[in-house]
Amino acid sequence: MTLTPAPASPFPYKLVATDLDGTLLRPDDTVSARTREALAAVTAAGAAHIVVTGRAVPWTRHILTDLDYQGLAVCGQGAQVYHAGENRLLTSVTLDRQLAGLAVAKIEAEVGPLYLAASRDGLDGAVVVAPGYRVHEGPLPNVMIDNPADLWADPINKVYIQHPELSDDALAAAAREVAGDLVGVTMAGPGIVELLPLGLSKATGLSLAARRLGVKAADTIAFGDMPNDIPMFAWAAHGVAMANAHEELKAVADEITTSNEDDGIAAVLERFLAA
Repeated sequence: MTLTPAPASPFPYKLVATDLDGTLLRPDDTVSARTREALAAVTAAGAAHIVVTGRAVPWTRHILTDLDYQGLAVCGQGAQVYHAGENRLLTSVTLDRQLAGLAVAKIEAEVGPLYLAASRDGLDGAVVVAPGYRVHEGPLPNVMIDNPADLWADPINKVYIQHPELSDDALAAAAREVAGDLVGVTMAGPGIVELLPLGLSKATGLSLAARRLGVKAADTIAFGDMPNDIPMFAWAAHGVAMANAHEELKAVADEITTSNEDDGIAAVLERFLAA
């Protein structure tokens, strides 16, 4: 007797968009077996999974390799659409360095000296770090520089800013107030306030990637944890914030799941698959 494989469970979305840090990844930068199985089940049901992260490609590639991820990924807060299987950038948006420098000057005139870093463009673009900037630990490509002017030596996707006293929320608000007409401002995680090309967001990159996949916003469910995920939630049909998410994101989410440590993505996907 020939056994016919059971049909895949129905799933109401064609695209599952997941942030990485604080969302898909646990604190040790791994993805749980349960979450891997849930993502495999939704892809078996016909949906695509796409990573949408603030990390630039060089800071993302090792995670995608560990996941055996071969599809498109949106990196650099939407600046880069990356084909993981081909190790190729499909799109890359750079930040005008003159505008960025002017924005930094305006912010410093308002709040005092900043600590700076910048993400260089390209598949192998490192993060260049000026004195004082607190680097997050991990296997990520950082280049320490002594002269802050070297930040502007090569094309960049974004600038990271830190302040010795202000909270991330206060710094982002101040930057947006005085330089929001020059650059985009977003907070991507603890100690990570970023200056971006004006108008750029995760939604920008996700919409480009979705178009390549033939998928619409109405077909998309998105998961995230920080304010930089707000535009993605506005674009997608259904936005799910993690229990550990920033309050600004929770306020605009369609639902709140359990934390990234407690398989929050899997809990939602399993519920939809069982419906």
